[in-house]
Order: sequence, then C-alpha cells, then structure tokens
Amino acid sequence: MEKKQGNDLAIPGAEVKSRGWILAALMVTMMLAAMDSTIVSTAIPQIVGDLGGFSLFSWVFSIYLLVQTITIPLYGKLADMYGRKPILIYGISLFLLGSALCALAWSMYMLIFFRGVQALGAGAIMATVSTLAGDLYSVEERAKIQGWLSSVWGVSAIAGPALGGAFAAYLSWHWIFLINLPLGAISITLIYLFLRERKPKIIHKIKFSGAASLLVTTALLMYGLLQGGQAWPWLSFPSLCIGMLCVVLLGVTIRLESRNPEPILPKWIWENRVLLGTNLALVGMGMTMMVPSMYLPVYAQSVTGVHPIAAGFILASMSLTWPLFSGFSGRLYLSIGFRNTALVGILFVITGILLFLFLPFPGPVWMLVGSQLLMGAGFGLISTPLVVGVQSIVGWHRRGVATGASMFSRYFGQTLGAALFAAVFNSVLSYTFQQVPADLLGVLPEANQVIEALQSNHTTSDTLFFLRQMFHSAVHYVYIGLLISATATFLVLLVTPSKFEPLADK
Repeated sequence: MEKKQGNDLAIPGAEVKSRGWILAALMVTMMLAAMDSTIVSTAIPQIVGDLGGFSLFSWVFSIYLLVQTITIPLYGKLADMYGRKPILIYGISLFLLGSALCALAWSMYMLIFFRGVQALGAGAIMATVSTLAGDLYSVEERAKIQGWLSSVWGVSAIAGPALGGAFAAYLSWHWIFLINLPLGAISITLIYLFLRERKPKIIHKIKFSGAASLLVTTALLMYGLLQGGQAWPWLSFPSLCIGMLCVVLLGVTIRLESRNPEPILPKWIWENRVLLGTNLALVGMGMTMMVPSMYLPVYAQSVTGVHPIAAGFILASMSLTWPLFSGFSGRLYLSIGFRNTALVGILFVITGILLFLFLPFPGPVWMLVGSQLLMGAGFGLISTPLVVGVQSIVGWHRRGVATGASMFSRYFGQTLGAALFAAVFNSVLSYTFQQVPADLLGVLPEANQVIEALQSNHTTSDTLFFLRQMFHSAVHYVYIGLLISATATFLVLLVTPSKFEPLADK
C-alpha cells in the first residue's frame, strides 16, 4: 500500500508508488559502492599478476577515493537543482560503465583510469542515496532506514572479500567488476519504475567556473594528503608547493563561488553553527574510522597470531554493532536530541579506543573484538543522528547540498586520517629502528619490509619477537593519536548547539 512521506520539509507533491521498492533499490545501489573496495582488495595479487604494475596498485584505491570524494558536493548541488532521480540514475549508469571498462582493462594504467570513471558514478551514488532517504521518510523513520542502509556496509565487509577471493580463485578477477552490472541494472529498473518526483519548475543559474575551481582545489589537497609521507616526505619541496598552491586556489574558489548565484558549497553551510559543528564532527569520525581498517588486520595476524580469515572477522565485528545502534539511535535522538546522541556515540568510540590502549602484548583476541564492537556502536550513534539532524533542518531545495557536505566531510576525514596516522606509524617505526639491540644489528629487515618479515617463516625467533613488539608499540601510538582525534570530536560536538533549529527555506 502506498504511503506518503511524513516529512514536512520535503518537496510538495513528491510521491512514490512504493517506498519499499525504492528502499530496496537504494540498498542495492549502496551495495555497489560499499562492496567495491573490499572485493577489489582481495583480488589485487591476481590483477597485478595479470596486468603488472605492482608499484601502481595503490592508485587503484587512491584514485577511487579521491574522485568519489571531490565530486560528492557537486552531485549534492545538482540533485537539489534537477532532482534526485536523474542524478542517481546517471551515477549508477556511469558506475556500471566504469565497471565494464575495468573488466576490459589491458594495463594497470588503464585500470586506474577506468576506476576513476567508476568513482565519478560512486560520487553521485553517495551524495544521492542518503538524500533520497531523507526525502521519503520522516525524522522518526529515518534512523531505522539509515540502519538498513548501514547494514549494507556490514554485509559488504564480509561478503566483499569472500566474493573477491572466490572470483579470483575459481573464475577471473574480471568478474569482481562484472558482478556490478546485473545489480546496477536491477537498481536502475526499480528507481525508474517506482520513484515519482515532481519538483517545482525553477530556472537555475550556475557558474561552473566556481565548481571547477572547487574540484581542482579539493583534488590537489587530497592528492597531497594521499602522497605525502608515501611518494615524498611531509616536510619536502613537493609538499610545500602543493600546500601553497592549495591556499592560492582556495582564495580563487572563494572569490568565484561568492559571485555564483548558486554556489556548490554555499555560505550558509559554514555560517550555521549546527551545520559547521556536525560537518567538523563527521571529519573527526572519518579520521577515526580509518585506523582499524588500516592496521587491525595486520596487527591481529602479526602480533596476536590469528589466522588471516579470523583477522578479517575481527575487523568486520564493527559492522555488527554499527547498523544495530544506527537503527536504535532513532529512539535516542527523539528523546535526548541529535547532538546529545552523537555525544553518547563518541563516548562509545573513546571507550573502544581505551580498551585497545590497555591491550597488553601480545594481548587476548576478545579485547580486539570488544574494541571493534564498541567503536561500531559509537559510529552508529554518531553518523545517523548527525545526518538525520542536518536533513531535518533544511527543506528539499537544500537537502542535497546539506547531505552532500556531510558525506564529503566524512570522506575527507578518512583521507586526512589515513595520511596523518600513517605518518605517526611510520615515524614510530623509524625511531624504533634507531633503538635496535646490539645483538640484532644487521639482522633486522628494512623498515618498509617489517610486515613481510613478520609473515615470513624464515625470520628467527629473536628477530620476530622484537618486530612484533615494535609493531605493537607503533599501533598503540597510532591509537593514542586516535584518542586525541576522538576527544577533539567530542569537544566539537560539545560546543555545537543542542537544538537543531530549521533554516528558512529560500
């Protein structure tokens, strides 16, 4: 039975034949983007073996993250201007085109380029799915819906590596991209048939010079963050040049966007204390999310000594509590408010980080799992209330921009976290190598070969013990940085207004 939306700030006249079918389409669409990175990572050895270019394989992931992140604000604005339906169908279609091209890639360079095409579609998906959920469901319903959407990430965290490994072992790595085609076709069909969107006829005036400048500035900043500490040292001439150029381009972007009648990221996004506070908190959340996925599987295998499959399940345990607490957050934010619910969430995250910091060497597995469960619960209580809270104070014409800014903040935080915490980890390793015991001089591997040595059966017991302690110490310092980041996020939320007042729609 058709059920109209209960959102008072939604666009007048918007309707759907069945919200259930639309939700199914959104979940399938979200699965395309959610499963992409995990399914690809499992098949990287086979891809490199076939295409070559081992030194380039990290860009298979980096280009995807970069292009997806920088395009989210643009797609959010376009969804406000031209409607969610055309932007989402366009994004899915572009994602599928990129997937088909990736399957046909004949070199690592072409695979990286085609991954960029995929990411152009993924940016539209990430900007539009959550916005549509805000259009179709009331504030009271959105937590449950966001819980369903979050569950897609949990399933993908487990199913992605399993499918990627199966395709690589029994079929071909090409199938990790081809599997997207039938799923995407189902999603497009459901959206086309069931979503009915009637938006007011408004003549839009947008200057794409400002949008282009914003994209170039963000892309350059993210490129510098992704390459800093990897391709060149942080304190180096390339980093200095990129930093100075970003400052210049930022000034140009602000000047161009101030003259734009419909800017991509308008001033009200940054002038409103609620929106500014929630976006900064989502940056902090994004930074915090990156550390477990970067270091926990290797830590579990190299220090705790668990099997690689068990290490994957330890990481995936976060995905069990995230959707559960995301769905529960609705009751909480209706009772104590959006900001206060997010504060409870960040306290869960801080508790999870502290549990890891009290982990002895080599440490019991249950403490790793407990840390992940607590952090997953915290992320569920942070992300859903903040996104729903932002959507609740803006009308239809601003919801795409507001949601896009929130998604951009989260993904930018992930990039920033990956860069900063990798610098902490590498610095601790470098310092520890300067404190090597005399009996191990000349025996230890190079700093960039520590993980290979930990996995090798030929490493002597004394060397292995020292390397495990060194890795344990480095990851603990990373989690100290994580604690600082989470505490800063708590303080940001603390000064964010607790009452989310609706903005006057223009």
